[in-house]
Amino acid sequence: MILPFQLDRSQKAPIYRQLYHRFRESIADGRLQPGDRVPAVRALAAELNLARGTVEAAYQLLIGEGYLTARGAAGTVVTPQLVPVSLPILRAPVTSTAHQTTHSGTLPLELQMGLPALDAFPRKLWTRLAGRQLRQAGFEGLVYPDPRGHAPLRTAIATYLGISRGITCHPEQVFVCAGYRACLDLICHTLMHPGDTCWLEEPGYFMARNALSEAGATLVPVPVDDQGMDVEQGIARAPDARFAVVTPTHQSPLGVSLSLPRRLALLDWANRRGSWIIEDDYDSEYRYQGKPLPALKSLDQQGRVLYTGTFSKVLFPGLRLAYLIVPAEQSNAFARQADRLHNYCPQILQATVTAFLNEGHFARHLKKMRSLYARRRQWLVDALHQQFGDRLLINLQAGGMHLVADLRDGDDMAFARRARDMGIAVEPLSQWYLEARPRYGVILGFTNIATAEQASAVALRLVQII
Repeated sequence: MILPFQLDRSQKAPIYRQLYHRFRESIADGRLQPGDRVPAVRALAAELNLARGTVEAAYQLLIGEGYLTARGAAGTVVTPQLVPVSLPILRAPVTSTAHQTTHSGTLPLELQMGLPALDAFPRKLWTRLAGRQLRQAGFEGLVYPDPRGHAPLRTAIATYLGISRGITCHPEQVFVCAGYRACLDLICHTLMHPGDTCWLEEPGYFMARNALSEAGATLVPVPVDDQGMDVEQGIARAPDARFAVVTPTHQSPLGVSLSLPRRLALLDWANRRGSWIIEDDYDSEYRYQGKPLPALKSLDQQGRVLYTGTFSKVLFPGLRLAYLIVPAEQSNAFARQADRLHNYCPQILQATVTAFLNEGHFARHLKKMRSLYARRRQWLVDALHQQFGDRLLINLQAGGMHLVADLRDGDDMAFARRARDMGIAVEPLSQWYLEARPRYGVILGFTNIATAEQASAVALRLVQII
């Protein structure tokens, strides 16, 4: 007989599961031996003041798993051939601080870069659009989605890029992916071979560097100056490289733009060598001086540029939606790889973004954000100047969503660690270098600085580190 069963209605587990677990525990610790007879359903239900159906459900589960054997009129017994097995011990998960995830799923810290202004996103409008897509969805919303992306969204992206970025493309050339990293993965699986040489900006975006390294590419850092990537240096270091990754509109992280002579030189090199240029156009929509620069892809006449953009920076990162524009001749090859990789993005999110684009909300949102970001950037610049003086040299660029500031004194890694301990997420600039002697500075996101008072308060906390 099992030990007295204590009913616990505070548990989430139903009563029959509690009874089932009590029998398993009794068998595991030897209180019930193989061949022992267990009480009849009616008798046990009366003893425990339970419904017969509850006891019957527990017994059927135990019989189905082989713990008990029903013998008709002879009653129910613990399976005679059962070998006692101790129940696994539930251990607390091991927590470690050795690895810090890139994205933790928590709310952002102050000055965290790479995030749009979450407080200014039109959530009510988005919810209304998403609800409408759910109500209107037919069977097409229930099947596996097109691995290339939702067809209406691909059409909307092609139209948007033609107007805003000067890129002429057909929807068949557009691939919707689960973030920029997924775009790189699709490129690597389609075009890259292990050992292929790839130019990277120095300093450059560390996530692209990691993705390409994991894909087996041989990375060649190419220095960046006030005109962007030094193409002549790239040719001198690795003339036969098969790939070059650039952020021409707003270099990541320094914020400079790739000059027109260097754009033309980069395209000429790619055309002559048959190489590929991966253009990361991650936040080109935000420019506060003059008009947005045209994309490098708009100058591409030979189909050597693979253009990537993202909705994470202009809408919200929880979307995990980015897009890749490939040359027309490569559309079929990319489509095969997208299908093989199961490149599926949630249909409801893609449909909602489509409505957001087609109904004009996207353009209005961008216009609003440009004005808001210009104001928030100035608040932070003024506050930093007031607190740091000439100890922090801010390199103010024409656009972007972050500031880069050189440290006159001190270690930027130590500065960033102490800032994070205070709840402020500044990035050390030296980490963005692969080989060259790094500049020491910090990268600060300003998009979620809601008031001038908040800017002053965070600058005051930062200056205490120095």
